[in-house]
Amino acid sequence: MLFFALPCFSSDPDPLQDFCVADLSSTTNVNGYSCKPASKVTSSDFFYSGLMNETSITNNPFGLGVTPGDVTTFPGLNTQGLSINRLDLAPGGIVPLHSHPRASEANYIVKGEVIFGFITTNNVVYSKLMKAGELNIIPRGLVHFAKNVGQEKAFILAILNSQLPGFATVPLNLFSSSPTIPNDILAKNFQVNESVMASIKSKFGN
Repeated sequence: MLFFALPCFSSDPDPLQDFCVADLSSTTNVNGYSCKPASKVTSSDFFYSGLMNETSITNNPFGLGVTPGDVTTFPGLNTQGLSINRLDLAPGGIVPLHSHPRASEANYIVKGEVIFGFITTNNVVYSKLMKAGELNIIPRGLVHFAKNVGQEKAFILAILNSQLPGFATVPLNLFSSSPTIPNDILAKNFQVNESVMASIKSKFGN
C-alpha cells in the first residue's frame, strides 16, 4: 500500500528516464511536453541564465516583474517537477492574490523587505514581514500574496515543485476573464450593486 501511495506526495509524475528535454516545437502534449530526441540534446538544455537580470516592473499596475524559469523557458526542466521564477517588486509593489493549482511554493528573499501571506480554506491568514535571507512555504493551491514594504526594490526567488505550476490570479480571474463573468453573479458574491462590479471591470480593460 505504501508503494502505491508514494506518487501522491509529488506534484508532477516521476520521470522514467534520466532526462526528457522538452521539445517545445512538438504539437503532442500529454500532461507535459514530448522529449527532444537524445541525439539533439546539448549541454545548453541543462543550463539557464534567464534569472540573472532584473525584470521590468514598469509595464503593469502591480509594480511586479516576473521572469519565469519553467519548462517553457528552460526545457531541461521537463519531467523534473521543478520551476524557479524571479520576482522583482517596486517599492509598494504587490504580487496580487493568486494560487498555483499544481504546486507548493517556497520563496527566498534575496533583497528587500516583503510581507508574504496565504489564506487557508478555513479563512485564516498566516503572514510575516520577511527580510533578505529568509524563506517561506506556501502550501499547494492556497491563495497567497506579497507586498514590498521597503524603500528599495525587492528581489525574490520563487521555487515551485512543478514544471508548470499554473498561475491563477484572483482579480484577473474574476474581472478580466473571457468571456466575462456576468455582473449579477459577481454582485451576489460580493454583496454589492452590479454597478460596482462594472466599475471594477473597467479598471482592468484588456
